[in-house]
Amino acid sequence: MASAAFEEIAETFEFLEDWEERYRHVIDMGKAMAPLDDAFKVPATKVDGCASQVWILPQIDGQGAGAVFHFQGESDAMIVRGLIAVLHALYDGLNVAEVMGVDAGAELARLGLNDHLSAQRSNGLRAMVERIRSLAAEKLAG
Repeated sequence: MASAAFEEIAETFEFLEDWEERYRHVIDMGKAMAPLDDAFKVPATKVDGCASQVWILPQIDGQGAGAVFHFQGESDAMIVRGLIAVLHALYDGLNVAEVMGVDAGAELARLGLNDHLSAQRSNGLRAMVERIRSLAAEKLAG
């Protein structure tokens, strides 16, 4: 159920020779993201459970299960910023019901991220996924 943007990342990872190249690609993806305005770097958008500073700003258009999920995000750590870009490719543009249906663990495992991230980074990535899912669940419920 991955988006075309995420499939493109998965295909790129297949062609990159080693993890160091993949790591650089993730960082480059983060650098390419538009920065989050400082006005949105507030406690309400901060993701708890990350070693780095992470903010996720949801933009959900519409109502109910068909509401379309968009978000912006930023981190003070380059690799984490890249991980936000990966999650953006995985989730952005899906409706909230589809967001809830994404098996993020399985999709991210296709990239081999869990095997190459520190325990702290893996925990932070899980915290970001949980935040995205909770934002979608709130929209579904309300």
